[in-house]
Amino acid sequence: MDAISTIMKTAGSAMRAQTKRLEVTSENVANAQSTGDTPGADPYRRKTVTFGGMVHKASGAPMVEVRDVGRDMSDFPKEYRPNHPAADQSGYVKMPNVSTLIEMTDMREASRAYEANMNMLTNGRRMRSQMIQMMK
Repeated sequence: MDAISTIMKTAGSAMRAQTKRLEVTSENVANAQSTGDTPGADPYRRKTVTFGGMVHKASGAPMVEVRDVGRDMSDFPKEYRPNHPAADQSGYVKMPNVSTLIEMTDMREASRAYEANMNMLTNGRRMRSQMIQMMK
């Protein structure tokens, strides 16, 4: 496999991984206020994405993959809401361990990484086109 194809395969795999990261981040933001329904019930638990590297068997291209979509096991913050259906005996409700500030930061980082890989893909295509033009 030529170098330009390898670059394009690697960039494509990174774009797929960042897409998954954006999906998980958007799910976290959507559930940032999702509490339990019964007294003392656990709320939504933040999801995390772990990336890893691998080598494409056929081409030898380095690839990025999502290794795991896990759960953030940090403690749930509590808010005093005595009239909430999920309030415990003391009137406290467990809230999701989602920080919208962290999620928005992750979203921005994933978007920028996606954009950088898109530029690599676009440049690879442009270089391939130029090479074909030169060979004519």
